[in-house]
Amino acid sequence: GFSCDKCDFETNLCQAFHKFNLQPGWIRRNGQSGIGPPYSNHNGNESAYFLSLSPEMQSSSATLRTNVFLPTDEERVCQISFHYWVSGTLMVGFQKHSEDAVTNIWQVSRELQSQWKTNTITINSTEKFEVIFWGMVETQRQDETVAIDDITFSEGC
Repeated sequence: GFSCDKCDFETNLCQAFHKFNLQPGWIRRNGQSGIGPPYSNHNGNESAYFLSLSPEMQSSSATLRTNVFLPTDEERVCQISFHYWVSGTLMVGFQKHSEDAVTNIWQVSRELQSQWKTNTITINSTEKFEVIFWGMVETQRQDETVAIDDITFSEGC
């Protein structure tokens, strides 16, 4: 059947990420944190948690890596769905175990409307791989942020 791991960020536990040790630059927060937009998660819930770039980030970009996924095949396709809020740049890619380079699959920048949107990407890899979310803002722009919510990984991941 179609089972999946869903990271809604309400708790600190998420199979797809190492116990959620957030890499510098990302924070887990809700709309009431006083940091700025978004002021709610993708369902409009002000107290529900999501990830966003931290206002205290040292550089203008931050990376979020999953645990290692097994190779995909005809029966097991890795599909990842997520909600995103971007007033900066968000890229999603994957890194095969034998390669240093990250293969970029999808990216979005400077959405005109500040609102939550949804995207689904499919990854095919003949070897083990990690998925990488990479957010970037121009640090001098106060209103910029990148947020991610409800990342869902299909059984093939």
